[in-house]
Amino acid sequence: MTETDADVRARAAAALRRLSHALIAHEADEDLLERVATTADRVAADLEGQPPRQRDLLELKRRMFDIDVPDGGRVVHFDECFVSGPWNPMGIAIEVHREADEAVAEVSLGAAFEGAPGRSHGGIVAAIFDDVLGYLLTLRQEPGFTGQLTVRYLAATPIGQPLRFRARVEAVEGRKRRTVAEARVLGADGTEGEVVATAEATFVVIDLSRFRT
Repeated sequence: MTETDADVRARAAAALRRLSHALIAHEADEDLLERVATTADRVAADLEGQPPRQRDLLELKRRMFDIDVPDGGRVVHFDECFVSGPWNPMGIAIEVHREADEAVAEVSLGAAFEGAPGRSHGGIVAAIFDDVLGYLLTLRQEPGFTGQLTVRYLAATPIGQPLRFRARVEAVEGRKRRTVAEARVLGADGTEGEVVATAEATFVVIDLSRFRT
């Protein structure tokens, strides 16, 4: 896929995410809803008539574990990821960057991720924690998987307000990486405010040479 193709795929996914949030957040008359349904079905049928996509796993491994991420740099993994992939039309599309040895993400959650009115669904918060904590393995160039994730919900996580998720490695025990993270509401000036949730996770590392094969 060329860079231009990738950009257009990301734009298409972003447009569908926008549509999803708009459909949840706004009233619409029957005619408009019918137009949305008809157009979406027609485009879906066009897509379903195209050849299946083949994901490049070697490129995925290279991006995740063979590239050093500088301080302040964006951390990436696979573009289809539900939490951070720009190509996923059903995703959250967070962006993660490196601050020293921490992984940090900022996001404002749209209406489609609402649980109780005005509040994020708890599963969305947990998914973001799992992803941001997992990025720590990318920073360390250590492939692995989530062994355990525990989330504590301290307050309502608001919809439509900037949030910051911050994660770090707490301890290294053999193949296990003990990690912690927190989510804070951001003020209008970008200052960190109330902690709305915290997380602890254990990741189990796979030998990098084995992963490459």
